[in-house]
Amino acid sequence: MATLKEHDHCYAMAGNLETNTVKYREGRSPQTASRRSRELTQSQCARLHTTGVLVRAVHTTRLYIDVRDDQWPIVYCSDYNISFLGLEKLHPFDAGKWGRVIEFLKKAGMVRDDTLVVPVEASEEDLRVVHSSGYLSSLKWSITVAGITEVPPVALLPNFIVQRKVLRPLRFQTGGTILAAKLAVERGWALNVGGGFHHCSADKGGGFCAYADITLALRFLFDRVEGIAKAMIVDLDAHQGNGHERDFMNDERVYIMDVFNRGIYPHDGFAKRAIRKKVELEHFTDDREYLHKVHKHLEEALVEFTPDILLYNAGTDILDGDPLGCLSISPQGIIERDQIVFEKARARGIPILMVTSGGYQRATARIIADSILNLQELKLISCDEAEQSHSSSSVLESNKLGALPRSRSESLVSRLRSCVSHSSTSQDLNKEDERYSVDKPDSLNDKG
Repeated sequence: MATLKEHDHCYAMAGNLETNTVKYREGRSPQTASRRSRELTQSQCARLHTTGVLVRAVHTTRLYIDVRDDQWPIVYCSDYNISFLGLEKLHPFDAGKWGRVIEFLKKAGMVRDDTLVVPVEASEEDLRVVHSSGYLSSLKWSITVAGITEVPPVALLPNFIVQRKVLRPLRFQTGGTILAAKLAVERGWALNVGGGFHHCSADKGGGFCAYADITLALRFLFDRVEGIAKAMIVDLDAHQGNGHERDFMNDERVYIMDVFNRGIYPHDGFAKRAIRKKVELEHFTDDREYLHKVHKHLEEALVEFTPDILLYNAGTDILDGDPLGCLSISPQGIIERDQIVFEKARARGIPILMVTSGGYQRATARIIADSILNLQELKLISCDEAEQSHSSSSVLESNKLGALPRSRSESLVSRLRSCVSHSSTSQDLNKEDERYSVDKPDSLNDKG
């Protein structure tokens, strides 16, 4: 086999060839492959061998930062939030929900600024691991970004403002997803409070998704992290995840399960071919039917395919009343859904990364925070060093104030107790079938 030419920012390891190769899709002509190879040579320092296998050399990136043991594998920074002249309010998406999720977690006593992981903005070289030069160049036109964000007035703004106020926050979130994927492998779980841009593919954005962070996170893992050769995407946003589906079409390393409302955007029939566990919902699907289908089909998916990592796209646009999701899931249903996914991954020892994706009501920030707190309460997520650090600082603070602070608000505790008061572990897998069975209509309301 031919070897890669040396480059200052590239390497190739024959022993790790399986995780550094991508076969061209069937039907692509040699001429097309040759043109694509020239582009990759410039953007990814890659070479196409006569075998038809692309060996992806790995550039130097700043995204994989070191993280202290006393930091939660929860990735967030204030640069995630989008605010520019009030134009963000012209789209129903809550462009400040990420910061409000963190504020709720701080008030509940779970995290502090110093126990969160702050990501690095994804560079153009990072983005080129997936995105074509042509697509990235198109983002330098404000009219292109206006179409992606579905906010027409953005087209009238100078592009340097659009880059700083719209695309830069999305690049930070993209860097956060890529970092969180690595943290999930190291810690067993991780959470990016942003990200989940599942409508963006390598050469096309849409639906408020400008960068393909899900595809990028998995490609980075395949190329850089030993032992990660297979991945499962569980997309439970209300919309079909057509971006990552197009990117991983015919890629046997990636198993996609997508549960979505069939009657709403994007209606991408071609992308559906990439879904290996497809669950199409009707308008106004409620908790009972939804949770049963998530439980049943996720169990089947994990029997069919054993991934090295599970990437969970946890959109909250399934919430009852969401103007775009058009489903009827309660806040308690969303919390229980997240619990199901984490239980199944953690019981099997599969690293899990959660990204927050869509959600078009202000109530979703509170629900996301409550769900994270519920996962902590059930010990499905934990970080002993961070919790010990927080306990120590709380004791010091209480000594100054002369009173012990509460670690949870009474209203939060009552909400969590009312919606989830049970924990399912690997020993409880048989009980889960009864818990979410349609044949037992009262099971979701039976809290013991």
